Amino acid sequence: MPSRQVNRSDTRDVVQLPCGTTLEYILSSPELATPSETPREAVASKLAICLHPWSWLGGRMEDPVLQLLSAPLEEKGYHVLRYNSRGVGKSTGWPSLTGSREVQDLRELIQWALDTIPTTTSVVIIGYSYGSLIASCIPVHPDVQTSHILLSYPIGPRHWLTAFHGRSYAAALRGLVRDPRSNVLIVYGDRDDFTSSDVYDTWMNGIVADAKGSEGHLEVTQIEGATHFWREEAPHSHLIALLSRWIP
Repeated sequence: MPSRQVNRSDTRDVVQLPCGTTLEYILSSPELATPSETPREAVASKLAICLHPWSWLGGRMEDPVLQLLSAPLEEKGYHVLRYNSRGVGKSTGWPSLTGSREVQDLRELIQWALDTIPTTTSVVIIGYSYGSLIASCIPVHPDVQTSHILLSYPIGPRHWLTAFHGRSYAAALRGLVRDPRSNVLIVYGDRDDFTSSDVYDTWMNGIVADAKGSEGHLEVTQIEGATHFWREEAPHSHLIALLSRWIP
């Protein structure tokens, strides 16, 4: 089915959340060509929210990998929201050691985005590296089709990235893949800089076992030659092709 997208508009601004945190964001939105008799408000919308790597190591919304991920989303007509987590750029507050405040921020940001784009019928939550930890803590929305993409989930350093609260993140991901409404894609490279292939394989066997018997959808893909930073040309192409096929 051909896309109705004819152009895109980008908005860079800040939003104050109910918890008091102000987050800086970039929202790239499609400008759709619709029949004159169809109210623009009646056109169903799709939303993607992208989370950057750990801010303590320079993660921010301009991350090249997030920009790479935006391409297939934009081609499918998504509103693409990237944001700086607390303490980055114009975002206020301090990063938390455990990630709990970042999870709360994301929950409130998603609700703000759904209120801002009330015609949203599908949301994809995409976390890269540390961002995948935070994304995995967000359950399926009760009223909107929800998908999760977890890219380069940092299972190797998870304990110290979360101040030794790794078990709570393991429980959150277990609950997500067991949800019969879930749609989860986990992607990682076989040359990841922080997690060995053997560790990933053992971890993924456990995740697949957790999801067994659930009516939800879980897909796990290891991409040959990919490192944690996705700088290699062939893995780039493989990742984009995978996302183009998988994204609802």
